[in-house]
Formats: sequence, C-alpha cells, structure tokens
Amino acid sequence: MSTAADTTAVTNLITTYAELVDAGDFTGVGALFANATFTSSGTTITGGENLEKMFRATVILYDDGTPRTHHATTNIAIEFDDESHIATARSYFTVFQALPDLPLQPIAAGRYIDHFTRLDNDWSFMERQVHITLAGNLSHHLRTEPRRIAAED
Repeated sequence: MSTAADTTAVTNLITTYAELVDAGDFTGVGALFANATFTSSGTTITGGENLEKMFRATVILYDDGTPRTHHATTNIAIEFDDESHIATARSYFTVFQALPDLPLQPIAAGRYIDHFTRLDNDWSFMERQVHITLAGNLSHHLRTEPRRIAAED
C-alpha cells in the first residue's frame, strides 16, 4: 500500500530534476536517470551517461555555471500501482530565464509524464516524457535541438 512517504519520495524526485538542471548539475541529472529513459523533442535517451552528454551538448551554461533558468513544476498528480511497485506522475512545468541583457521571461511550458519504480523501498525514475506545449525564445538556453545531437551519435 502506498503511503504519504511514497508520495513525498516521488515528488522529491520530480523537484530534484528541476533543482539539478537549474544548478547546471548535469552529472546529477544523469545520476537521477541512471537506469531510465528520457524522451523530449522526438528524441529518446537511455541511461544517465547519455542524458548527461545530451544536456552538456545542448544547454548553454553561463559564467556562474548555470543556465540562468528556474523550472517551476506544478499540478503534480501521482498514481501508485502497489502490486507492480510502479508510480505514474503527471505534472506541468514552466521554465523561466533571465540574463543581464534578457529580462525575466518564460521560455518553455508543458507537461511531464513520469514513471517510477520502487526497489527495496527506494523510488527511482524509469521514464520521463517531456511534452513542450508552449515555446518562447530558447536561443539563450539551447545550443541546438536535442534530436540533432542524438542523430549525430
């Protein structure tokens, strides 16, 4: 039977992703998705090392070592399948960015569909699907589209 602790653990994984990306900690993002798949912009990346590589190749980092972004994750809904030890979560995200010559603005919004698995009472990502439904000026955030990086490998 899922508990409040399970809900908190899954929610913490969802929010940890945002914190790691905003900190420019792509090694941490890779560790978070060590045994998972990550799908965005029509590209599926499997494994943490490959995901770290994709983030390093696509996301622009600034002098402070961050992408100067803030991911706001909202409307988190989690459903548990106690028999299979799997959880599914749906959430919305908005990514904000600001630079000295770029006023604070939303640059992307959409939703995440996440799948988690529990092994020995520890929850971890199995899969994240990123669905960008609104895109603004991404020219200060991304070097290239993630699908172009995957195609070059």
